[in-house]
Amino acid sequence: MIRIGILGDIGSGKSYVAKNFGYPVFNADVEVGKLYKKERKIFNKLKKILPKYIHSFPINKNEICDAILAKDSNLKKIITIVHLEIRKKMNIFLKKNKNQVVVILDIPLLLENKINNKDDVLVFVQSKKINIFKKLRKRKNFNLKLYKQFKNIQLPLDYKKKKSQFVIKNDFTKKLVNKSIKKILKDIL
Repeated sequence: MIRIGILGDIGSGKSYVAKNFGYPVFNADVEVGKLYKKERKIFNKLKKILPKYIHSFPINKNEICDAILAKDSNLKKIITIVHLEIRKKMNIFLKKNKNQVVVILDIPLLLENKINNKDDVLVFVQSKKINIFKKLRKRKNFNLKLYKQFKNIQLPLDYKKKKSQFVIKNDFTKKLVNKSIKKILKDIL
């Protein structure tokens, strides 16, 4: 099985690119959403370390945002708890898809949390900053302070790009993205 890890900036279109490969995708953001809705033990752990902010189950994303915005160290506390579960979910996904030729890992902190293997094929999604901000501002819950906090915990984009075997220039058109994906799959299969 070939594991393809998708890297890039917040809002660069990583999930869009991941879906277009046409292979099973592990999307960490979707899984985090499920954890907040369905996992009472995650709620209990978060409530224990952030009692001022986490009150209701299923976990309200606004409570998470308030905790992150209140204190820089809260983001790291949340990540410590959540990423342990995400890693478990990823391992279940990999076992379930062990007979697949390719799987896609759409995990925002793939390198930062050392989730990748040395054999993973890394694909960097590159988008123009102006296009990213246009896209991000359209999100109904976009918060610039929150965005900056998440940027602060990420490795520099230049480093991620250097670590990647492939770069997809995402101009947010399906034609260019699919052309790049076809070339990557031809090279690795």
